[in-house]
Amino acid sequence: YFQKAAENGSKIAQYNLGNCYIDGIGVEKNEKKAFEYYKIAAEKGDVNAQYQLGYCYDEGIGTEINKTKAFEYYKIAAEKGNNLAQNNLGVLYMCGEGTEINLEIAIYWYNKAAENGNMAAQNNLGVSYERDEGTEMNLEIAIYWYNKAAENGSMEAQYNLGINYKEGIGVEKNEKKAFEYYKIAAEKGDVDAQYQLGYCYDEGIGTEINKTKAFELYKIAAEKEYVLAQTNLGYLYECGKGIEKDLEKAIDWYNKAAEGGCKTALYNLGECYELGNGVNKDLIKAFEYFKKSAEDGDEESKFYLGYCYINGIGTEVDREKGAFEFYRKSADQGFIDAQYKLGQSYEKGIGTDIDKVKAFEIYKIAAEGGNIDAQISLAYLYEQGEGTEQNVEIAIYWYKKVVESGCLDVQENLDVLLNQQEIKN
Repeated sequence: YFQKAAENGSKIAQYNLGNCYIDGIGVEKNEKKAFEYYKIAAEKGDVNAQYQLGYCYDEGIGTEINKTKAFEYYKIAAEKGNNLAQNNLGVLYMCGEGTEINLEIAIYWYNKAAENGNMAAQNNLGVSYERDEGTEMNLEIAIYWYNKAAENGSMEAQYNLGINYKEGIGVEKNEKKAFEYYKIAAEKGDVDAQYQLGYCYDEGIGTEINKTKAFELYKIAAEKEYVLAQTNLGYLYECGKGIEKDLEKAIDWYNKAAEGGCKTALYNLGECYELGNGVNKDLIKAFEYFKKSAEDGDEESKFYLGYCYINGIGTEVDREKGAFEFYRKSADQGFIDAQYKLGQSYEKGIGTDIDKVKAFEIYKIAAEGGNIDAQISLAYLYEQGEGTEQNVEIAIYWYKKVVESGCLDVQENLDVLLNQQEIKN
């Protein structure tokens, strides 16, 4: 029927025939033929065909990608009220594809499409209001549009609501609601939500810990090339949590994630080579993986690279200077253990000149962050008056903190100071 009507010049039939070829309904799937029929119908003014033709140019379906032509056809269809075209036109304005970036016009078209019930546009508006893109940040309005889109079935909006409830952005923090939204979006196939739902089961966020379910969801996301899921899946295989321990599979998944640029996977591979887990022990390779992860910005890898330098693990070059540099880089990113080691470097003159004042300052940061070794060192500097004025009362305070944490190594120091105070009083 569509074939005959199309041959007789019916633009509606030509558009429908395009749909048949694009989806393989009643005919063998043929994107080039679909494109041709959309083009014929579009040139005759069919608004749906104009949108579809724009989409073909946008995604390279049956033709080469041409963002300029996509923009032109979206604009024609958008001005006729097609909400799919209105949303996609907004996207092109937002990204500057096929036209110059114009955030205000992008928001205009998102609004048009959203008001016409387009859930993708409703989600896009939510994102724009949350991120201050093309409009002033307004979390209340962002949540309003996320809710609208989620109610209409947008898995992207459902995932975004999950993030907002998890972090308490624009709404009161509610991990159970976050879990529920992740679950809805994950069941629809959203890979971000599948990873996050796995993480919720892994860590007990909004639900009870269930390593088996975490494994299952990580595996689904990992097979879709989601690198964080690949890393976490590797870790579950390495530890035998949620699945039988399999070091070979752990290494395989770490390697896949590392190839995808995951710095945590690089660090984990370094650890495996250092300890000989699933691979032959190789300290040089371990050092190389730690170095790659550190270069990608991982603060824990920078700290551990400092540890490798100072202990000669996989390297013998510039050991003290290398340790100091990487402890400093990790400390600058707020890694507490590295802050302690950096303070120690300044106190002892390891890889740098002795500087008790800097040692004191850095120990103080790490001590306040809960590092027990830094608390001990800080108490000692207060006790001796090194890097700061002597203050026995503050020294006693920090020694007490250490003892309360269960470390009794400084009990004698504390007792001596308390006795001295008692005699003095």
